[in-house]
Amino acid sequence: MSKQEKTLTMTVLMTPDMANFSGNVHGGSLLKLLDQVAYACAAKYCKQYVVTAALDQVFFKQHVNVGELVTFYARVNHVGRSSMEVGVKVIAEHLRTYEKRYTTSCYFTMVAIDENGKSVEVPRLELETDEEKRLYAAAEMRKKLRQESLERSRALEMDNGDDC
Repeated sequence: MSKQEKTLTMTVLMTPDMANFSGNVHGGSLLKLLDQVAYACAAKYCKQYVVTAALDQVFFKQHVNVGELVTFYARVNHVGRSSMEVGVKVIAEHLRTYEKRYTTSCYFTMVAIDENGKSVEVPRLELETDEEKRLYAAAEMRKKLRQESLERSRALEMDNGDDC
């Protein structure tokens, strides 16, 4: 599998309809774009439709301004039987000064599905570089932490009887 099929880059101009009351790009607008980028990256990798199963570690490091070009860098970091972790890094660029800022990062778990909505197996991830091996190991750790957190959360729900 070539490196190009594991990665995706998308650039979007931030427009006034994306602004919050402070005049910056609304976090929800960024989340929608992040999900679309993760979808495109995962679907391109596995050549299947995918759905979002989880979103982890969303870090809004800096605000994004209306009028900036925002580039989303996505990469498939880990693959299970039908799931893929896609990491997304966001860089905002001021059009006049060319200043670039690292603004956002997150990790999506996407699951490949068939035409009936059933999960399907995805191609094995071939780790070709030391960086890919490092990203894979970090994804394994996040997967383990996510599973432990889910188990703890379920145990608390059973103890409390709460639904939220």
